[in-house]
Amino acid sequence: MADTDTANTRIRGFHAHVYFSESNVHQARQLCETAVKLFDVKMGRVHERPVGPHPDWSCQLAFKQDTFGQLIPWLAMNRSGLVVFVHPISDNELLDHRERAMWMGAVRPLDLSMLDETQGEYDS
Repeated sequence: MADTDTANTRIRGFHAHVYFSESNVHQARQLCETAVKLFDVKMGRVHERPVGPHPDWSCQLAFKQDTFGQLIPWLAMNRSGLVVFVHPISDNELLDHRERAMWMGAVRPLDLSMLDETQGEYDS
C-alpha cells in the first residue's frame, strides 16, 4: 500500500545526469546535444570534474514529465556505454537521489551528505 505522503508527492520534472570521463567527454557532449535537438530538454554545463553529489564528470539534462516517455528510452538505446542517472524533482531532494532514482549502466556512489529533505530545484 502506498504511503499517502509519497502518493501525493508532485513531480515537477526530472534530471538525467550523463556521466563520463576524459576519454569519452566528446561522446557525452554529442549525446546531450543530440537530446536537446530531438526533445524538449534543457542541457546544463558539461562538468569536467565531479560536481555536487555526482562522483564523475557529468552533464545534466532537465526535462518535464511529458518528455520522460520519449527521452528515457532514447537514452537507453543511444548511451553507448555511458552511465546515466535519472531522478525526479519533487518535494525531497535527498529521497529523489537516494530512493526514487534510476540508473542506466553501473550504479555509482553518490555523496548524499550535501543533500537534504527540501524541495529540489527544476531548471526550466
